[in-house]
Amino acid sequence: MRTLEIRQLGRMPYAEALALQRSLVEQRRAGEVGDLLLLVEHPAVLTLGVRGDGGRSRILASDAELAAREIGVFETGRGGDVTYHGPGQIVGYPIIDLNPDRRDVHRYVRDIEEVIIRVAADYGITTGRVQGLTGVWAGDEKLCAIGVRIQRWITSHGFALNHTTDLSHFGLIVPCGISDRGVTSLAKLGCTATRPEVEARIVAH
Repeated sequence: MRTLEIRQLGRMPYAEALALQRSLVEQRRAGEVGDLLLLVEHPAVLTLGVRGDGGRSRILASDAELAAREIGVFETGRGGDVTYHGPGQIVGYPIIDLNPDRRDVHRYVRDIEEVIIRVAADYGITTGRVQGLTGVWAGDEKLCAIGVRIQRWITSHGFALNHTTDLSHFGLIVPCGISDRGVTSLAKLGCTATRPEVEARIVAH
């Protein structure tokens, strides 16, 4: 049985969380720490993936508009396309060694989706997967985005679950490069649970 250490970091600038992840990945590889789950909230930021231009062409707002709103843009090194992080969103970064028996990228992503599907079900919300698309969906609206990085089977990056997120900020981008579907949040779907309550359900699942 392997244990998972939970670190609830509160609100942390994206760059700081990115540096922390990189440090912990190296510590995990060296066996200096065990498997971890970082739970964090970021100030408003747009993050880019590694596919193509990372999603930069899908940012709809001008540089001036982003600057006026104090919204930064970061290249991340994770999979996926452009996404938004901000207040009211629960971001999870599992730093887990998939060796020796879980070396399957697709299984790992499906496992993250399953955790969020079960969390939503705890609040009576039916969600699921969409064929060919990553993430957790409520109908045609994405509830949780997933973008991971796996280096020599050590994971980083992870998921962004919209809890009480201001969904209007997703209008700054074409979220995850998908133009014909929307985004939603637990609050929009009728969930009144607090952030600590939702984080506790994530940890449990």
